[in-house]
Amino acid sequence: MPLVAFTSLPDDARVWVFGSADVLSTERESVLLAAIDDYLSDWRAHGSPLTVAREWRNGRFLAIAVDQRNENASGCSLDALFRVLRDLEPRLGTSLLGNSRVYFRTRNGSIDATDRAGFAERAQAGMITSDSHVFDLSVHTVGEWRGRFEVDAAESWHRALLPVAV
Repeated sequence: MPLVAFTSLPDDARVWVFGSADVLSTERESVLLAAIDDYLSDWRAHGSPLTVAREWRNGRFLAIAVDQRNENASGCSLDALFRVLRDLEPRLGTSLLGNSRVYFRTRNGSIDATDRAGFAERAQAGMITSDSHVFDLSVHTVGEWRGRFEVDAAESWHRALLPVAV
């Protein structure tokens, strides 16, 4: 099945979100997207083609989705996708698979990343508040990606890292 437009996928399609540790230059972005498009155009699970799409957002986030109405991505097919991403990391000069990063918008609107402890420290210092925008890479469906990927910290799992109000 060829790569389809992300907008054509139903809200219940499964999504995996990967965050780049760094903002990618236009050149590195092109390398990433060309390699991903090439891989996804022939992505299969148990020999069956998958209906897939990808979306690149904010120069940092790659969403890869599978329409599960026809075929589900298998463990082996997901392992292969992760290998492709891992192999791209040295070429891109960044990490895509590190799941310990927490992404948020700074007061000036740029996107920053840190680990959980760094996020909690910034929240304690008042640099991040309950209404700071955060990015939830744990979304599971295209509908969640569309509607709650970027939300206020108070509306996400990130609230557990905010100081308790007294």
